[in-house]
Amino acid sequence: MTTVKPKVIFVLGGPGAGKGTQCQKLVEEFKFKHISAGDLLREERNKPGSEFGELIETHIRNGTIVPVEITCKLIENTIQASNTDVFLIDGFPRNKDNLDGWIREMSDKTDLQFVLFFDCPIEMCVQRCLKRGEAGSGRSDDNIESVRKRIVTFNEDTLPIIRYYEEKNMVKKIDSSKTADEIHNEVRSLMSFLKS
Repeated sequence: MTTVKPKVIFVLGGPGAGKGTQCQKLVEEFKFKHISAGDLLREERNKPGSEFGELIETHIRNGTIVPVEITCKLIENTIQASNTDVFLIDGFPRNKDNLDGWIREMSDKTDLQFVLFFDCPIEMCVQRCLKRGEAGSGRSDDNIESVRKRIVTFNEDTLPIIRYYEEKNMVKKIDSSKTADEIHNEVRSLMSFLKS
């Protein structure tokens, strides 16, 4: 008997591009499972006695990227514990090391559908993050210093990943400077074929 591999969609975009908002809408409409790499790492960091907590906090505060083995393990655990077969992996892979680690650790265990890329102007990303921070997001990285560092990291490390998948014709690009509802209408048309 062959088991069906979980379907994965990588959701990428700069900080504040609307990844989390759109993933939430897709979860509500299609019952997909949203896995935010950042949220998994923040949860792990906050677990009392976590062997990775301090290391994760240092990376989050500095706007740098946590070692891929840790992130892949947390993602794999979440997939295995879930009862759905389509996963939106938000904010991952964020750099070449993430990509290599995913291919090494997870490519045989999952079926990558495509990369959903939310393309948003940098200044809009900054304003959205700062607004989110002012509204009490509870995120230690919703401040101007961290946001600027995260944008540099995105431009230097994540854009090459998007280009890598573009060469494989696996990127669906969305203009995320529009309203949340306009963006969602575009995104949902890409997803309808995945409904099981």
